[in-house]
Amino acid sequence: MQNITIINGPNLNLLGVREPGIYGSENFNSVLDKLRQAYPGVTVDYFQSNHEGDLIDCMQKYGFEPGRGIVLNAGAYTHTSLAIADCIAAIKAPVVEVHISNVHAREPFRHQSMLSRVCRGVILGFGTDVYRLAIEALLKL
Repeated sequence: MQNITIINGPNLNLLGVREPGIYGSENFNSVLDKLRQAYPGVTVDYFQSNHEGDLIDCMQKYGFEPGRGIVLNAGAYTHTSLAIADCIAAIKAPVVEVHISNVHAREPFRHQSMLSRVCRGVILGFGTDVYRLAIEALLKL
């Protein structure tokens, strides 16, 4: 795997500002810089949108490229989007679902993922380190 695309969904553009007790105080640009430094031989692309269709368009754009893996934090769409699940099932690239918080220790509606069954794996609850762990998993495929 030479290319990884990180896709963040709604409100993840507010990392570092939004509920730091849950999501931490580090902004995503800082996380992304660290990931790119840690994996100099890997192209790490990044996309964020608050709009479901934009997330699907991005997965379709990259999801058929050989040697590409996707790290997806779909935010609240995790619990509601059959459209994103259908997209993941349709593309060829392996997708690792990530969540910064331990969703199972939060409100009951966050315990259900519409995406997990079509993802290669799920990593959650380790703060922004979930992105590094997902890249490690994809590189081992």
